[in-house]
Amino acid sequence: MALKTFRRGVHPPASKFTKNVPLEDFPVPDKVYISLSQHIGAPAKPIVNVGDYVFEGQKVGEAGGFVSAPVFSSVSGTVKRIVKLPTAIGQMVDHIEIENDFKYEKSYLPKLENPTKEEILARVKDAGIVGMGGATFPTHVKLSPKDPVDTLIINGAECEPYITCDYRLFVEHAHDVVEGTKLLMKALGVEKGYIAIENNKPEAIKIMQEAANGGVEIVPLKTKYPQGAEKQIIYAVTKRVVPAGGLPAQVGCVVSNTHTAYSVAKAVYEGEPLYRRAMTVSGDGVEKAGNYWVRGGIPFSFIYDTLRGEVPECMTNKVISGGPMMGFAQADLRPVTAKGSSSLLFLSHKLFSEVEPTQCINCGRCINHCPMKLLPRDFERAVVKKDFERAEKLGVMNCIECGSCAFVCPAKRPLVQAIRLAKKEIRSKGRK
Repeated sequence: MALKTFRRGVHPPASKFTKNVPLEDFPVPDKVYISLSQHIGAPAKPIVNVGDYVFEGQKVGEAGGFVSAPVFSSVSGTVKRIVKLPTAIGQMVDHIEIENDFKYEKSYLPKLENPTKEEILARVKDAGIVGMGGATFPTHVKLSPKDPVDTLIINGAECEPYITCDYRLFVEHAHDVVEGTKLLMKALGVEKGYIAIENNKPEAIKIMQEAANGGVEIVPLKTKYPQGAEKQIIYAVTKRVVPAGGLPAQVGCVVSNTHTAYSVAKAVYEGEPLYRRAMTVSGDGVEKAGNYWVRGGIPFSFIYDTLRGEVPECMTNKVISGGPMMGFAQADLRPVTAKGSSSLLFLSHKLFSEVEPTQCINCGRCINHCPMKLLPRDFERAVVKKDFERAEKLGVMNCIECGSCAFVCPAKRPLVQAIRLAKKEIRSKGRK
């Protein structure tokens, strides 16, 4: 039987070096910095003052609007100040500095048994759950679509190189992922729930098939990048095509992440708000690469110092938050872990290209491999000329920034960077 997949795409090296490393708790520093902007939408508003004592799991920032989410302390301790720090994508935002007392006294939400649809929606919102595959869209908003839906897809493709934290959730916490999926299905009022996993993870597929129940079906996917992109995984599983500029709900689908499903189960049945997550730390710049339960607010510098071991500091030439295809290179190590921190890569010059870009040779590879059937070459040409109106007319806003074009480009053109610049300029002018 043919594996489900989408058209076009690329096949970067998997580099899943941490695949067989079980999750373990990551050490916690003396101070954590809880970002008030850990999601798409309005930043959270602080509800604590300097000098306040807070508990682990206590809400310290309330949602700043409908498309927003509350944030929680990841330790017990004392609020010291509110300070601006860069996020992993370079934005300067407010962070609540909390001095850790290492007592880890908890303040959780009440547990729910056999919750109603309304209770699930309320709990997802109150627990601050967001999409944890990278986009960090508030989940309670996604669970309230304007269009009728009949299908939930849990995105377990984890197609980015290096990242293996979702794989470990499948292997170690299959029951929680299935229960979270069923809760999301109940919240949406749908009977079809699919957990889609690439076929390079046979152990995860087997374990999840044994755990699946209550209308949840495991769907093996062909290993290909970007199999985990929202529109691509919808097509692979259902053969439905999300229109340009459209949302999954327009074709009756909602897509959520493996870790999001897990977090929903923890929030409903154990009352645990979202303040920690599974995270992969990998690359040849650290000695102790692995998968870790990481609390929010831990500086990247602390992670590096903790895991570097005997690896010389000069070995790390690039640090990437996220995967190498869609992640963001870091200017320094001041950013801290947040809800969307799926991975942190410390790479030497051996593991990334330092080749200078050359002139485009019009080979068309970027066009032939684009999973959205766009024209990356022409986007970049328009950006070089600062003709952002032309880039918009060519459809640059439909780009999912997967990086497939840059991966196959023999001239090593900065295609994704050009596309991001075009989008930023278009949005700054108030265009849709």
